[in-house]
Amino acid sequence: MFAEKLKYLQGYVLVQLTGYAPERFLNLCSKRNILIWNLEYKEDHYRFCISVKGFKQLKPILRKTKTKLRILHRYGLPFFLHRYRKRKVFFAGIVLCMVSLYIMSLFIWNIEVQGNLHRTDNTILKFLQENHVSLGTPKSRLDCTGIEELLRSNYDDVIWASVKIRGTCLVIDIQENLVTNYESSVVHEDTPSNLIAEKDAEIYSILTRKGTPLVEKGAVVKKGDLLVEGKISIFNDSGELIQNQYCPADADILGITYYSYADDFSMNYEDKEFTGKEKIFCELLLFQKRIALPFGKNEFRHSDRITTEHLLRIGKKFYLPLGLSKEVSKEYKLRQKAYTKEEAEKLAGRKLKEFCEKLEQKGVQIIENNVIIVAGEKKCTAKGELKVIEPIGSRQSMTMTEIQQEGQITDESDRNDN
Repeated sequence: MFAEKLKYLQGYVLVQLTGYAPERFLNLCSKRNILIWNLEYKEDHYRFCISVKGFKQLKPILRKTKTKLRILHRYGLPFFLHRYRKRKVFFAGIVLCMVSLYIMSLFIWNIEVQGNLHRTDNTILKFLQENHVSLGTPKSRLDCTGIEELLRSNYDDVIWASVKIRGTCLVIDIQENLVTNYESSVVHEDTPSNLIAEKDAEIYSILTRKGTPLVEKGAVVKKGDLLVEGKISIFNDSGELIQNQYCPADADILGITYYSYADDFSMNYEDKEFTGKEKIFCELLLFQKRIALPFGKNEFRHSDRITTEHLLRIGKKFYLPLGLSKEVSKEYKLRQKAYTKEEAEKLAGRKLKEFCEKLEQKGVQIIENNVIIVAGEKKCTAKGELKVIEPIGSRQSMTMTEIQQEGQITDESDRNDN
């Protein structure tokens, strides 16, 4: 491949050899280290390729062997430049294009976000824009390490971030903490805390790992009631209190609670009926601006629109601030329709199922469904409650004032006993 490019840069010709002793001519070329290639014999003559430099050395060999050469075709950069030597505007355009590409290579024209699950690309791009990182930003002003630290400090669930510049593309790769409810299970060893009830419930089960449980299975608690105290009392053999050790309470507490559910919708609805007609509209994207092309107009009263954008690029990551936005508009008409009783009940059932699935994703176990679906003439109604089992323990930090006050009370009671 390199040899082919070198031959093109130096220039070469395809020639036809005729005469008295062509074989002697070829031998003399070999003896004088004159390179020829693509040698072919055609009836009464030879054809081969030779460089411009080698062609200039053939005159004495042609005279000695009484042979003749005829140039059939010229190849390479020297002949191309000679052919267009009078077209100054053409070469000026090439130089201008190369300079423009170099200048555009100094800026960022595309930002790719990878690894994000909890947040959309637009959310992260908006945050970056607020911190002066956007399309058109000079690459010399970008601090990749600083952007990584900015992402980690602003988003608590981002545990790793990598920012790299590839061509004119800024590639942002992040990794999020996918463990849900992690904060409630992680406690700081040096911070005493209690577990209280998040809502009214009946205790279904309680497994205490650290602290003093104040409720047991079957107990009915109100929101804010103390469930597990972050204190461990130590007694001597006589049953007398020696001291209290404070700790972060840790327990798995499940409670039986109820969720109210209510939903209704009209039996009449509007349905889209596509006509099959569609139109395509295009916009030119130039340096983050949209330029509407002078043809096409959306005359549809109702339509669905699908927009796709294509940025011009060289290779995989060398994007340019030039592209095309294509919008496909599909016409539809609205038709008034009515659900049948069976259709309405199925739709209400699907909505209830989606609601239950969202609860289950949060760790809620549904043990009883008391929702009733009624499809009337004008409205379909779903109403009732769900009986569930869910974690109800919420952490409440203990202040140093509370600990000191309780310690004083314990000391006074010990002195009174003595």
